[in-house]
Amino acid sequence: MDTTILIIAASDSCAGAGVEIDLKCAAAHGVHGTCAITGVTAQNTYEVTAIQTIDPAVVRAQIDAVFADMPPAAIKIGMLGDAAVAQTVADALAAHPDVPVVLDPVFVATSGATLTQASVFELVRDTLIPRATLVTPNIPEAGELTGVEVHDAGSMGQAARAFLDSGVQAVLVKGGHDQAELLVDRLYTDSGVHEFVSPRLPGEYHGTGCCLSTAIACNLACGKSLVDAVRDAHDFIARALVQPLALGHGTQVFDPLRASSIWKRTTL
Repeated sequence: MDTTILIIAASDSCAGAGVEIDLKCAAAHGVHGTCAITGVTAQNTYEVTAIQTIDPAVVRAQIDAVFADMPPAAIKIGMLGDAAVAQTVADALAAHPDVPVVLDPVFVATSGATLTQASVFELVRDTLIPRATLVTPNIPEAGELTGVEVHDAGSMGQAARAFLDSGVQAVLVKGGHDQAELLVDRLYTDSGVHEFVSPRLPGEYHGTGCCLSTAIACNLACGKSLVDAVRDAHDFIARALVQPLALGHGTQVFDPLRASSIWKRTTL
């Protein structure tokens, strides 16, 4: 039987992040991506000009429709927009406790625009994160959600401990906001820490967090262990960023399908 994931996230009009890149990422992994759209954004590579959240009842109807006909083997959660949508998603997930969830706590766009209302913060922290299999904050998000000032590997570990104590099974603190020569993503579980290292490329990229969390969800849906799912997703993103698209005038955009073609060429 073909593998399906459910993507709960918002739309990005320039297709460099959000549901659009998530669906490309799923296709690159040979997984069928279904979706529940939580909001619509008007944005490009350098600014967000408008945001419209979706009626929570419609969000719930999308989730229920997918589960009724093609139950997903994993779920990825991205931008939720407002508290009513976040609560609706939490209620929907309660009906499917055995499906692994990868939660990417999206609050601010790469351009700096606020994507999620402040009222969502506590609900994500207190309700959705404890339900998740894996939460994938960047360094600022890890600090904001835990109250720990994250500035080095030691403080990353302190923030990760706070996440684990809240009930989440694992946390991946992404190193994209660090200034080190190498990019290091650190996966923390109760059994230890795993580091995934790749060269740091110049410039900023649009949609890397979205794509990374979706790649992890795809790998979990295909039966990989959590460590392997994260390792392979990290490597997948590193391949994808090597060939950015010559589009836009702000942060760089990339095509996950190119990463898939690189992998196929190098493994033949």
